[in-house]
Amino acid sequence: MKIAGYQMQPVVGDIEANLSKIETAAEKAAAQGVDLLIAPELALTGYGAAERFPGLATPAHGPVTDRLSEIAARHGLAIVAGFAEQTHEAVFNSAFFTDGKGQTAVYRKCNLYGPYERQWFRQEDRRQVFVTLSGVRIGFLICYDVEFPENVRQLAKGGADLVVVPTALPTGWSGEFIAEHMIRVRAFENQVFVAYINHCGSDELFAYAGLSRIAAPDGKLLSEAPAAGEALIVADIEPAAYTGSRAENTYLADLA
Repeated sequence: MKIAGYQMQPVVGDIEANLSKIETAAEKAAAQGVDLLIAPELALTGYGAAERFPGLATPAHGPVTDRLSEIAARHGLAIVAGFAEQTHEAVFNSAFFTDGKGQTAVYRKCNLYGPYERQWFRQEDRRQVFVTLSGVRIGFLICYDVEFPENVRQLAKGGADLVVVPTALPTGWSGEFIAEHMIRVRAFENQVFVAYINHCGSDELFAYAGLSRIAAPDGKLLSEAPAAGEALIVADIEPAAYTGSRAENTYLADLA
C-alpha cells in the first residue's frame, strides 16, 4: 500500500478552502498511485480557530464528511483528515477516515494538550479504532496521543500495521525532538509504521514545526517533510518487508 501525508497550512475558519486544498493534494497523490492520503489535525478548520470551533464543528456523518468521501471517491483513494466533531453533547477533536466506497471511521483525541484544547474540546476515553485498507490494518491517534507510549502499544497489540497520526506540532525544541526522534522510537518499539503529519506555517495563535514524518518498523524514515512549507510526502507500506525486524525485536511477544 502506498500512503501520502499532506503537510498543510489550513485557512483558519474556512472549511470550503481547506476541502479544496485537500482535493488538490488528493489529485496529486492519486497521480502517484497513492492509496491513502493523510491530512493534519483539525485540517478542515485550522488548529487556531479558537472561539470559532463551536460554529465550525460538524457531525461525524454530515455534509462536510460527505464531501471528504466524495473527494476520496473521485480520486480513487482513502482520506484521513482532522475536524471538529459536533455531537449532541460536546465538541471533539476528531479524525475522519473514508475510503470513498462506504467504509468510514471516526477517532476522537483522548489526550488533550494544554488549556487551549481543554477549553474547546471534550476529552474522549481511551479507545482503539481500526480500519483495514489494501490488507493493511490501520490504527489512529491524534498529535499528543502519540507521546504516550501506551497508546501506540495498545494499537500494536491490537494488530495495527500502521498508526496514522494527524498532528498540530508547534515550533520549538521539544517539537523538533518529537518529530526527529520520538516518532521513529514509537515505530521501532512497537514494530509498526507511524505516519505523523503536521501543519506548517502559522496562524493568529500558533506557529507550526512542519517536519512531517513516515517511519518504518525498523526505526528508519521512509519519507520526511521540511520544517517550512506545504509538502506531499509518499511512502510504501509493506509489512512483509519487515519480518526480519520483527523477528529480531520481539517486544510485543516478550511483553510481561
